[in-house]
Amino acid sequence: MDVREWPPRSRGGCGRRLSLGYYAVSATLALMIRRQFLTSTLGAPFASQAAAQLASPNQVIQSAREAALAVLKPTPAQIERGIELHKDSLVVESYGFMPRAAIDGGLIRREIEAGASAGEVTDLIEETMMTRYVASAAEREEMIAAWRSSGVTCILQNAGEEGSAPMRLIKRLARFTYATQFLRGQVSQAVEPAGIEAARKAGHHCLYMSGNGVPIPQNWDSVEEELGYIRIFFQLGIRMMHLTYNRRNMIGDGCGEPGNAGLSDFGRAAIAEMNRLGVIADVAHSGWRTSLEAAKASSKPMVASHTTCAALHHHMRSKPDEVIRSICDTGGLIGICSIPNFLGGTGDIAAMLNHIDYAVKKFGAGHVAIGTDVAYVSRNAGDEYRKLGQRPRARNRWEALWPPGSGDTGTREQRMTMAWTNWPVFTVAMVQRGYSDSDIRQILGGNVMRVARANFDGVRPV
Repeated sequence: MDVREWPPRSRGGCGRRLSLGYYAVSATLALMIRRQFLTSTLGAPFASQAAAQLASPNQVIQSAREAALAVLKPTPAQIERGIELHKDSLVVESYGFMPRAAIDGGLIRREIEAGASAGEVTDLIEETMMTRYVASAAEREEMIAAWRSSGVTCILQNAGEEGSAPMRLIKRLARFTYATQFLRGQVSQAVEPAGIEAARKAGHHCLYMSGNGVPIPQNWDSVEEELGYIRIFFQLGIRMMHLTYNRRNMIGDGCGEPGNAGLSDFGRAAIAEMNRLGVIADVAHSGWRTSLEAAKASSKPMVASHTTCAALHHHMRSKPDEVIRSICDTGGLIGICSIPNFLGGTGDIAAMLNHIDYAVKKFGAGHVAIGTDVAYVSRNAGDEYRKLGQRPRARNRWEALWPPGSGDTGTREQRMTMAWTNWPVFTVAMVQRGYSDSDIRQILGGNVMRVARANFDGVRPV
């Protein structure tokens, strides 16, 4: 098995269904990348003592780093400076996923044989991937090692299944809450920006929860009752919410809607309530007009937490300059993602840096972050998946309703260069591009912290 990133990309978008084929990168490919790296002029960088810190005994992490460095070709001095700066910075991802455990293939197989439905199997796959490191020491060790290798302190974590139904949204939140309850001293749930700083000071990691949707019961008795679950989910620890996920809802149009109708009056009321409570409004999956109108409606800094620049590559998940400018005008930010087909061009780490460059030069380093939208997955995942055997056939889930072709996510080789554990290499790449230390620190986490504080600090108790 080789590089594996969450979520699987075969059906497009965040939180798609799992596919064993997605995870299996052949040994031939890994060997090819290693040979390419070792025979290139990049053999020298790993010879220096400081640069050797990029090396990992984990072959998945090592292969991904070699692939990225083969594209970038930084000097030893740039590598050393990047590593030093990364270690000295508070690194906060604007949107992503904590490392994933391997599923419990034996447990799920037994449930399949007992007649579990396709929906039950999907739930069990997600649950074991998100919680198995609580009971399994081996999975916990794998997860913590990958996280330490990344140098990331905090992830604004996808903790809600895409949609608006409160009971659907609460499932992932419950799983990550459960995990952090039992991983004390290793991974915690931060409920305020100060908690993120405390985690770094203690040498721990933490999650700052994103709901991936605004919870709406859809009884339509009154606007106030419909918005009441925003407060409940805030009390449960959610600090950021998607306004839409690709398709139209009662708040506005998602980025997959051809009509691009924009924000509704109800959507404006939802943003006002999020502003009041201290929940960050996220338009990463919203349509361009919805994003623009949301920015004009928000009184607090808002974000497109994992997106790209349409000026470099037109994609439904990108944002044009007018929209990015409106987000920046709120004091907010855009997080550049690591999905090849969203980036265009070479679709690798160099393309990712091109989008960061464009955003920094056009809108300022104070409004740019990194939200990879991928995660490391345990090296044991393939073996566990093989235990499942034949699975019940299921229809495409609603969140997979992407326009044809828009959910494609490039090649394994491209994805390897932007593997989640390559965060230190992202910093090396910014050093290579000539960014100042202060700009790099802002992009690595300072901007996310500023937006989090602007939304949360001073909010009265609810």
